[in-house]
Amino acid sequence: MKRANTISFLVEIGLRFIGLWPDSPYATFYWLSFVTTLAIVQYYQYVYVFTHFELNNIPLLMECLSLTLAYTLFFLKLVILWRNRRIFHYIVKTMDEDWKECIINDLYASTMMNMADMSRRFSNAVFVLNASGAFFLSIGDHLFQLMNDANQFGNSSRELPIKMEFPFDVSKTPTFECFLIGQFLYDLVVALLVGLFNSLLVTLIFHVSGQIDIMRQDLVEIANSKCDRNTFLNVIKHLICKHQKIISLSESIESLYTHLSLLQLLWNTIVMCCTGFVIILIIGTGQDTLGLIKTVSYYLAIILEAFVFCFAGEFLSAKSKSIGDALYAAVWYNMPPSDSRIILFMIVRCQKRLTITAGRVIDLTFEGFTSIMKASVSYISVINAMY
Repeated sequence: MKRANTISFLVEIGLRFIGLWPDSPYATFYWLSFVTTLAIVQYYQYVYVFTHFELNNIPLLMECLSLTLAYTLFFLKLVILWRNRRIFHYIVKTMDEDWKECIINDLYASTMMNMADMSRRFSNAVFVLNASGAFFLSIGDHLFQLMNDANQFGNSSRELPIKMEFPFDVSKTPTFECFLIGQFLYDLVVALLVGLFNSLLVTLIFHVSGQIDIMRQDLVEIANSKCDRNTFLNVIKHLICKHQKIISLSESIESLYTHLSLLQLLWNTIVMCCTGFVIILIIGTGQDTLGLIKTVSYYLAIILEAFVFCFAGEFLSAKSKSIGDALYAAVWYNMPPSDSRIILFMIVRCQKRLTITAGRVIDLTFEGFTSIMKASVSYISVINAMY
């Protein structure tokens, strides 16, 4: 039997790991331990950035800064989600109630199962992509480094993939190997949890979309059936309550992700500028092909992450508009004026679409994604002209 929940099992495990899942034992201990580890790693990363801050080596500076900012963004995401954990607990509780209502109706259950399957497939794909990226960033980068050292007649630099400045020498065996394995595990965990946050947003949007599809199915049944006034009023009352519940759930998701989305888009814009500028420099010199492949892959990953957020907002907006279309398709014009007036009020309410915003300033839509891409390219042109 399939799991009656939109949130996949892997996402739930990740949320329990960082102490955000409702009623998890020792949640505060898990969260504090993980955040403390992140803070220690961030300290040594920023020490490296400030120690090696040289304008003569722009590619290295941009690479270190973009990766360090990525971990800083992840740290801020954890803090924001922990502060809003009660909102998330309310969302999970509401989703459980929705599933209890769907189990007693085969048609509703089928609709929600389709959405749950979509969310699981999306989550699995994100986890695989992020894990692959973590592998190539740490182990793959180290292998490329060994290949370059072999071509330079055994000159070994023994640099860690994640640049950090320690108060002791880590280039000697077995210290270097221990830190290399530790960085790989650390980078893998962070990459999976970053994918977790993206998957969670899309999963919540899929759940709301499933509830909207169920509401549209009920509206089609009203349009195709001829029922007396009392039955009609009871059904409409049920649909209005369901619509209000969908709006409340959407607003909770907006409150949970609005500030996180703002940080995400600002970081994406900054890192796309830095990474794009590094790509231009590498292409201009015509050297370091392996570095070019690594930088382009990282650039595409940043674009994909921004696209996921904007796709989630666009998908929710399109689904919310479909409620108004389904209401208008109902034969409200053949109803008595007192009954059709209720439908018209619902249509007016549906004109205010549901959406996810970045800091309640910018809507997460495909149009917003296009604006981000245009802004980043413009900034790259300015930086390149000034360099």
